Amino acid sequence: MIYSCCKRHPLLLIVVAQLFGTSLWFSVNGVGLALSRDLGLTEADLGRLTLIVQAGFIVGTLFIASTGLADRFRASRIFAAACLAGALTNAGFVLAAPHPPLDLLLRFLTGLCLAGIYPLGMKLVIGWTPKHTGAALAWLVGMLTLGTALPHLLRGSTLGLPWQWSLLGASGLALVGGGMILALGDGPHLPASSGRARLKEGLSALRVPRFRAVAGGYFGHCWELYAFWTLTPFLVTREIQRLTAAPGLVSWLSFGVIALGLAGCVGGGILSRRLGSLWVARRALIASGLTCLAYPLLTWAPPALLLVLQAFWGLTVIADSPQFSALAAETAPRDRIGSTLAVMNAVGFALTIPAISLTTSLWQWQGAWVLWWLLPGPILGLWALRRLTETASSPSRPVDSASASE
Repeated sequence: MIYSCCKRHPLLLIVVAQLFGTSLWFSVNGVGLALSRDLGLTEADLGRLTLIVQAGFIVGTLFIASTGLADRFRASRIFAAACLAGALTNAGFVLAAPHPPLDLLLRFLTGLCLAGIYPLGMKLVIGWTPKHTGAALAWLVGMLTLGTALPHLLRGSTLGLPWQWSLLGASGLALVGGGMILALGDGPHLPASSGRARLKEGLSALRVPRFRAVAGGYFGHCWELYAFWTLTPFLVTREIQRLTAAPGLVSWLSFGVIALGLAGCVGGGILSRRLGSLWVARRALIASGLTCLAYPLLTWAPPALLLVLQAFWGLTVIADSPQFSALAAETAPRDRIGSTLAVMNAVGFALTIPAISLTTSLWQWQGAWVLWWLLPGPILGLWALRRLTETASSPSRPVDSASASE
């Protein structure tokens, strides 16, 4: 019965598994306040723990691309194995937290495992739901967003318990997610691999002008996105302190700000079916970029207003991501989609490292003004998408993920 249900609703199962698996990503950030209190970690220390996860993810995606792992082996098995390994390394942080650099090593290994969850989840979606890829990937990236926010929810719901319980809860969810995908298996709509997938094969897609333009937009988006997610608890804490409200609200509000990205992704996916993925990506970048520009200028405003502005930013900052993925998937060579998406993810996530490092290290001195360091992302992303518009085959017709191809 369970197997039959999985086959009837594959997208639902994939996105829920993605939610559970990616709860590992920001699991430490969710307990950041407790780590600061119990272990004396600073904002810069928490930034380093986030950076090392990003570094592990980049190394993992490059390994997948260079070995052709994503195109040579079943995506469902790689996903399940990555969930198992990620759950173990995340749980190991409970013991390693007071012992640097062992804590950094385990977070690096967790990032390495996430490279087998996020890109492979995209391939599973493409394999099971070939039609309306933009809308389907919107649900997947929406669940990645909710998975990123989930540690804050876990911490908010376990405030009376040691912070270790929140991390162990994320590991348990990852195990469940891996089991779900293992039961589902791979979709029937991807062609057999050519067996030639290597790093250079994944990079070869960058020779295609339209794919290169999409990748440029995605890279600008990445510069802004993960740094904003990392800074969200800092921004929320600032307003909670101004309100003299209970510190426990930080976890709940941080969850809300990031989790709103799910609505942004799904809403953008719905719009993409009518207006095109390019239209959605451009508007989302404009909205998040303007918010990034305005926020430091409004730090004098009432805390409630700034919390609403954070919520709007959380809604728009991720809405373009699934549309970039959909456009990239449609323009990538069909026999090596896994390697191409892995390369694009690797480059994009490499750009998150300087953005996170810069903003977290300068937060102590610049406060909310560090947000202006994120502005180059939306600006350059929009410039790249302008080039895509100029090279579109039909200027009067929106570039839609379901019809764009090379």
